[in-house]
Amino acid sequence: MPELPEIVTYLDAIDRHVGGDVLEAIRVKSFSLLRTYDPPLESVFGKELIGLRRMGKRIVFAFEDDLFAVLHLMIAGRLHWHAERKAIPGKIGLAAFDFASGTIILTEAGTKRRASLHIVRGEEALAALDPGGLELDGATLEDFRTALLAERHTLKRALTDARQISGIGGAFADEILHRAKLSPMQMNTNLSDDEIARLLEASRETLTKWVQIRREDTGAGFPEKVRSTHPEMAVHGKYNKPCPVCGAPVQRIVYASRETNYCPGCQTGGKILADRSLSRLLKDDWPKTIEDLEA
Repeated sequence: MPELPEIVTYLDAIDRHVGGDVLEAIRVKSFSLLRTYDPPLESVFGKELIGLRRMGKRIVFAFEDDLFAVLHLMIAGRLHWHAERKAIPGKIGLAAFDFASGTIILTEAGTKRRASLHIVRGEEALAALDPGGLELDGATLEDFRTALLAERHTLKRALTDARQISGIGGAFADEILHRAKLSPMQMNTNLSDDEIARLLEASRETLTKWVQIRREDTGAGFPEKVRSTHPEMAVHGKYNKPCPVCGAPVQRIVYASRETNYCPGCQTGGKILADRSLSRLLKDDWPKTIEDLEA
């Protein structure tokens, strides 16, 4: 799922390419995409794009006459730029945003259609779509503590709950927790004051670093290769690769379609966390420490 660094990069690129332009039309191929009917989709046609915002992991297009188009890419949604009007791709194409200077195509890989588009009028209607998670920029330590502890969760879950913390998904939660040297399975209610402060610092540093990396990767173009993994990531997507800090092999926990990556050397005191499915299958053969892995 595109997270805060990718959404910021998309916003930069959209502003460079069509900021101030008139939206001529939105061609919708997948009718599951559009989640609103009043105001109608056509209400934003012919309107000038006067601003762009990030709302959690959502992209907000602000048009004149107090109209907004709110796009949530979900897991597999991606945006692509074309200087000329293009047909929407057959299998993965969902919609096309036709501006005076070019077209932004929305695609979504896979068979499930989760991406969404809302057309709303006014700040109050826009605010109703905000899940309400804390924005870390400008947040105090007490703000962060309150948001982090709003509900009892593991740290991985707390960081990725959009109602608690804004803009963080699975990939950067892994990177943040590695930087903070905290286990993804530790309960948020068990953190010390120092650990909460360390987690806030790691969150800010990680997101700032990755906004810069994504911007450097994109340059003056459009972010066409948005992936959840990257060669410079420390643990996410690095299963069995050596941790760049301590050299221990990165481990993973797989649950349904979700995966958590962590370093046992840096984050769990050498303990291998139980994978819900594989550990039950292997039982006594499941490694419990780094030494067991090496053996």
